[in-house]
Amino acid sequence: MIKTAITVSLVAQAKGGPFVYWDGLDAAATSAARLGFDAIEIFAPSAASIDRPALHTLLKKHGLVVAAFGTGGGWLVHKWHLTHADPEIRRQAREFIRAIIDLGGEFKAPAIIGSMQGKAEGDVTREQALTWLAEALEDLGAHAKQHGVPLLYEALNRYETNLLNRQLDAAKFFETLQTDNVKLLCDLFHMNIEEISNAETLRACGRHVGHVHFADSNRRAIGFGHTEAAPVIAALQSLGFAGYLSGEILPLPDPEAAAAQTIKVIRQHLPR
Repeated sequence: MIKTAITVSLVAQAKGGPFVYWDGLDAAATSAARLGFDAIEIFAPSAASIDRPALHTLLKKHGLVVAAFGTGGGWLVHKWHLTHADPEIRRQAREFIRAIIDLGGEFKAPAIIGSMQGKAEGDVTREQALTWLAEALEDLGAHAKQHGVPLLYEALNRYETNLLNRQLDAAKFFETLQTDNVKLLCDLFHMNIEEISNAETLRACGRHVGHVHFADSNRRAIGFGHTEAAPVIAALQSLGFAGYLSGEILPLPDPEAAAAQTIKVIRQHLPR
């Protein structure tokens, strides 16, 4: 069964970014539960910033789980990423992600590698960057498997990275790895820039699809742009997808309205 999630950011440096809730986990969980979401997706500044016992209590109180933990705080706060020219920065990036994988493991939630993948720039060629990325995914994917969760990799659009922009290219890249524990996070906003058909792309990626960021063409909630939700959901159903549709979207016109629009569209196509 396809599940629903909505995003909450705890990273001050991300202000203005595509996350719905910004006023703490308690407020986010209260609103998400009231609207009928299954889970929250958490963007934290670090693994150590999360009070784990308090989060367990909060989730139980509201009947929620964690869909995933983002790792982009490592880039926004520290400017670390996995394909940096400096080996020490690459090491710090990997250890930052590893700590979030361990955090996620406690909640049976995967970690997301998005902005932390970096890009080829300066003296770092694309070939070299992809080699370092593969090494990191091998290591971190195997580490996540110890917790019984996948590692999620997000193929970003061409304006954010020059590594892997299209979903099928990323899926084929995974097939060169020894680990089978790296899955695609398919973000419809990025896909609207890079793909010919969102639905056909999802079908082509098949078993590699692990998580979906349910965002419209303008990064607002689905229904506030020109993305068609029905073909996307039909494609996911045809795959037997049982992951999350997660609203990683701008909080417009306000967080509550953005979240309500997200769950409304999902329920139109996936009634309980």
